Amino acid sequence: MSDIAISIKGLYKIFGKRPKKMVEYVKDGMSKADLLDKHNHVLGLKDINIDIPAHKISVIMGLSGSGKSTLIRHINRLIEPTSGNIDVYGKDVLSMSKVELREFRRHQTSMVFQKFGLHVHKTVAENVAYGLVIQGISLDQAKKDSHKWLERVGLDGFEDYYPAQLSGGMQQRVGLARALATDADILLMDEAFSALDPLIRADMQDILLDLQQDLHKTIVFITHDLDEALRIGDSIAILRDGEVIQQGNPQDIILKPDDDYIVDFIQEINRGRVINIKSIMNKGKTVEGPSFHQSSVLENVLTAVVDSDNHAANVVDDNNEIIGSIHLQEIATAIAKPAVKSNININYK
Repeated sequence: MSDIAISIKGLYKIFGKRPKKMVEYVKDGMSKADLLDKHNHVLGLKDINIDIPAHKISVIMGLSGSGKSTLIRHINRLIEPTSGNIDVYGKDVLSMSKVELREFRRHQTSMVFQKFGLHVHKTVAENVAYGLVIQGISLDQAKKDSHKWLERVGLDGFEDYYPAQLSGGMQQRVGLARALATDADILLMDEAFSALDPLIRADMQDILLDLQQDLHKTIVFITHDLDEALRIGDSIAILRDGEVIQQGNPQDIILKPDDDYIVDFIQEINRGRVINIKSIMNKGKTVEGPSFHQSSVLENVLTAVVDSDNHAANVVDDNNEIIGSIHLQEIATAIAKPAVKSNININYK
C-alpha cells in the first residue's frame, strides 16, 4: 500500500453561478476580495496541493474562513470541487459513481464533527452502531461489535444512556467511537474538539493519541488551534484565504516559518515545549555530558544542560546511539520568539 493515502492536486473551489469561469480569473492572479467585489463569487480553495501520508495524523489548520473545513469535505465529496484531482490510495474519488461513492463513504472513511452529530433519540450503543447498521449489519450484532470501542474511549457502562444525559466531552467520545466502529482506514475530524472546554479538549487529544498508537489510522484533523496542531500533528498544513501558506512537520513550522503571517501565528507558542532537540542538534558531534532521547523537548533538558560542566548534552536515537549534541546557547536561541523568518537549520527528518 502506498505511503501516501490521499493526494490532492490543483484543487479549486469557487462558490457562485459560474465557478468554472472564475477559476481562470483566479489563476490569472485575481484576489479573493476582487473576485467577490467584481464577480460576486467566493473563493473557497485556491490551487491546493497536499499529499497526506498513510497512517499518520495530518492537521489542516487556519483561522475562520481559511477554507479548512471546505477542504476536508472534498475528500469524501460532501462538497464537489470546481476543478482539481483527489486520489485516495490511487483511486480517483471524483470519478466515482454514486454507488462507488456510497461504498467509499461507508467503508473507507469515517467523519467526526464539531457538533457531535449524534442521534438524540438513539442510545449511546445505537449511535456507535449506526455506521455498522448502514453497512448492512444487524442492529443487535452492530451493538455487540461496537461495545469494544465504547470501552476504548472510556464509556463502558453508558451504552443505554441518551446523548442529552452526557457531558459535551462524553458526547464527543461517542462520536469518536462511532467513527472508529466502522473500521475505516481514513478518519476525517472537522474541528472535532473545538467546542470542548480546554481540559476536556486535552483529555480528548490524549485519547486520540493513545488510540493512534494502536490503530495507525490515516487521520485528517481540522483545527484553528496551533497548540492543538503542534501537539497531535505528524504534519501540518496552514491555510489562509483558501490557499496553503506553509506545510511541514511541527518542527518545520516553528523553526522555519515561510512568511510573516506564519511568524505572527507562532509568536505566542511556548517553543520550549514544542521544539525537540533533534531539530537543532549538531549532527554527528559528541560532548562530555548527559544524554537525552532525540524526541525530548527543549524545556525538559534545559536544567540538565545548565548544570553540566560544559553546558551541553548528547542526543541519542531509539537504539541509544549518539547521533549529535546540543549546547545551551542553541537551546536559548531556539526558545527565543522569532521576530522574522528564521534561517535555523533543521535536522529533523
